[in-house]
Amino acid sequence: MKTLQFNVPTMEGQSLTVQEDVMDSFYPHFHSHQEAQLMWIVKGNGVLVVENTLHPFKENDIFFLAANQPHVFKSVSQDRLSNESRSISVFFDPNGKLKPLFSLGELDSLNQFIYSNPQGFKIPESHFKSVSERVLQVKSAVQIDKLMHFFYLLRSLANVSKETDPLCAERIEEVSLEAGTSGSRITLIFNYIKENFKNELTLADVAEYANLTPQAFCRYFKKHCGITFVHYLNRIRVKEVCNQLNEDYLDSVSFIAYNCGFNSITNFNRVFKQITGCNPKEYVQQYKQTLYSRI
Repeated sequence: MKTLQFNVPTMEGQSLTVQEDVMDSFYPHFHSHQEAQLMWIVKGNGVLVVENTLHPFKENDIFFLAANQPHVFKSVSQDRLSNESRSISVFFDPNGKLKPLFSLGELDSLNQFIYSNPQGFKIPESHFKSVSERVLQVKSAVQIDKLMHFFYLLRSLANVSKETDPLCAERIEEVSLEAGTSGSRITLIFNYIKENFKNELTLADVAEYANLTPQAFCRYFKKHCGITFVHYLNRIRVKEVCNQLNEDYLDSVSFIAYNCGFNSITNFNRVFKQITGCNPKEYVQQYKQTLYSRI
């Protein structure tokens, strides 16, 4: 699955968006958006795919998805006939109009919550009532009251987040983003890798592009993103393999692996299991079982 950049509809003068969707099925495309999203599944069942991690969902599940976190809610009906879905989402851009407010000392705990949860989480069932009530308050309020209720909602999420597990492993995009703030050279390197990872890309190739010796490049890359070039490249490739394995119509695993830059199936299987914790066949089986099981 390719990650589509989705633009959340916003109203002029509004710093957050509350959106209620009633559709035949949930939005079906793997996508990301610059806004963080709190999504309450009012009606519907299926599988949430976040990066290469799968999470079954059902009515009255609530998920917090961080800004720019790739995901898709795939609908699966219990009777295999109706996929009707209904959801209420609260979208906000932590780096948009709200950023000056989050920099205030009084809101430091909320700012810390947002930036310490880049992998998202699911609201525990024991907190459903309190969080859903907060969502409805934000939805029904207007102007300054909407903003006040929104901050109360964030405070509730900050408290709840201490009891949750992340939806996925450390995000590759977060490593890139944090490292990319250090200077233009590392940003250019990341872009070069993303444009060429499906090809036979060697350490020497990237070092030459960066105008560094291989030894100097290894030190530079590790310093700026905390992992080695090979580890980063493998994670980029495995992420793309997982995206393609989640498609409805699959090519062979070996074809996908070669198409994503791996030149050895033995090496691919070893790297895939090291990063995801299972082999490709188990990953596909887990995905299909989760997708088509009765939830």
